[in-house]
Amino acid sequence: MSKEQRATVDALLRSTSIDASRTPDELRADFAAMMAGSPSPLGVSLTPSALGGRPALEIAPEAEAIDGTILYFHGGSWVFGSPATAQHITAALVRRTGARAVSLDYRLAPEHPFPAAIDDGVAAYRDLLEHRVPPERIVLAGDSAGGGLSILTVLASRDAGLPRPAGVVAFSPGLDATRSGESMTTKDGIDPLFTRQSLQRLGAHYLAGQDPRQPLLSPAVHADLAGLPPLLLQAGSNEVLLDDSTRLATRAAAAGVDVILDVTADVPHVFQSFTGSLDEADAALDRAGRFILDRLATTPAAL
Repeated sequence: MSKEQRATVDALLRSTSIDASRTPDELRADFAAMMAGSPSPLGVSLTPSALGGRPALEIAPEAEAIDGTILYFHGGSWVFGSPATAQHITAALVRRTGARAVSLDYRLAPEHPFPAAIDDGVAAYRDLLEHRVPPERIVLAGDSAGGGLSILTVLASRDAGLPRPAGVVAFSPGLDATRSGESMTTKDGIDPLFTRQSLQRLGAHYLAGQDPRQPLLSPAVHADLAGLPPLLLQAGSNEVLLDDSTRLATRAAAAGVDVILDVTADVPHVFQSFTGSLDEADAALDRAGRFILDRLATTPAAL
């Protein structure tokens, strides 16, 4: 793995770090502009779609697709981002698995605070089921806030009595709105993107004054995790959100959940988005693709 590549990524992120003091509209414009410079992903088709009453982007392999669906949730601290800004990382999973992905344009804060995004995630999953996509042929995935949303959608779907999907893949998920993990301190300054303070400021748009000590806001420390499907949690060792993944993995394993905690050294938040320019990103996506294929091949329907 390339030390030079990691240094280049770190420098790039420090030069374009997210300014949490900007308004939501400014954050959305800045992030969209930052992500718009890359060419369209290769080897896939992009088709506007809808799911659960929300717009969506369907990403399908140009080659023959396998019988499986990835329900994807983009990142953006619950405030910004879209299926378009996540299309490269979503397409990377589609190319590696041959499964189609449907990337959901869930509602954003502050216009739509907690639990609007979770409601949209559950509605999208329910829509797939109602269109006769078997739960054992569905994997939920996402990055950052979307990684958290993939797990929160499964928790809320479980509580609603829906069948569980085949598995969940979460890249650098946000899983603790209390910001109480030790990595908030130990990775301060090492993380090129976030600090505890910037995350608290961004998170306030989504919290809208609500107590963060709720299961669907801080599942890493407060949720009952029993009955979840197999989980793959990928994180970088340089991110302040690292302990969101480590603590959820520990508690999930204690609850009898099949969970893989996959931490890559000396890389930042959602390092998988640097596919094609960071060796660690491609290796991690390879592992995520194998996890998805293994789950789609082996998971029976389960209530």
